[in-house]
Amino acid sequence: MLSKLIEEFSAASASKQALLVAAGVGTVAATAVGAYYVKKRIDNTPPKQWRRAGEINEIFVYPIKSCGPIKVSRIGCSMLGPQRQMLRDRIFMVTNEDGKFVTARQKPKMVLIRPQFDASFARMTLSAPGMDDITIDVKALLDGPQANGVVWGETVPTVDCGDDVARWFSTYILGTDKGYRLKFYPLNETSRKRSNEDTGSLQDETSYMLFNTATVEDLNTRLDQKVTALQFRPNFVVKGPPAYAEDNWRWVKIGNTVFRYVKPCLRCVFTNIDPAKGISNQEGQPLKTLKGYRKIPALGESPAFGIHLGLRKAGEVSLGDPVYYGC
Repeated sequence: MLSKLIEEFSAASASKQALLVAAGVGTVAATAVGAYYVKKRIDNTPPKQWRRAGEINEIFVYPIKSCGPIKVSRIGCSMLGPQRQMLRDRIFMVTNEDGKFVTARQKPKMVLIRPQFDASFARMTLSAPGMDDITIDVKALLDGPQANGVVWGETVPTVDCGDDVARWFSTYILGTDKGYRLKFYPLNETSRKRSNEDTGSLQDETSYMLFNTATVEDLNTRLDQKVTALQFRPNFVVKGPPAYAEDNWRWVKIGNTVFRYVKPCLRCVFTNIDPAKGISNQEGQPLKTLKGYRKIPALGESPAFGIHLGLRKAGEVSLGDPVYYGC
């Protein structure tokens, strides 16, 4: 009898202890979650004071990942990226027949594919050297059947742009009538969670990238063959601040549109592709030079050049808008 009571008491004590431990763990977990959201709210609260850095000098939108840009005088800003009606940043991507994305890293001549939109920003016409133009009704794709595509290992919903468009891309890039297809991202918000909440539609990292004219001018003092800001595929180019000043901006306000710094833009071999010629520099420039003075030890071998941003207050950005920063 005594032994049975001891067993029951021990079992009860163990259960009580387990409940206390569970309660403790629950309290700790709840506290941790609460602390996370408090920190997140603080981190995403814009500063009260801003310092003027300069003004917007250029605005670029790249409708097709790895293809040519459209230069605009103003653009709206959403969580998905720069957009005006159906003109949206990295809303299309070239894929192989299995749906895996293809970039100019492998096929540099992709940068010579030039998109243009009609006045209503609903239809996109593409041109490329040696090719007849082809037009895509982008708005109609919103109602098309969805099939998965793959970008940086992530599965994303896409709409195929059809056999005629696929033949056009295959002929230009591969020299055959099949092999590549064009896919469209149909959602108004990101479905990707690989890096953070600021990952856009089909972008590599975030939905916005900002660059400084003085930064590329400083790089050019180190190069025999000069480059332009477009070689680094920014969305916003700022004129006014000294070289590399953007490295220290933790908040950016353009007009009344507010962005949060997310991470430095780490550069790869894409940087070596001449946007006007569609060929990669045989000497590995300017990436080779950047590696000599712009590497961040904690981030590996890729040099940092420009900054990735995430939207915190939606609005429009226009040429000449004042640019402010906060720390």
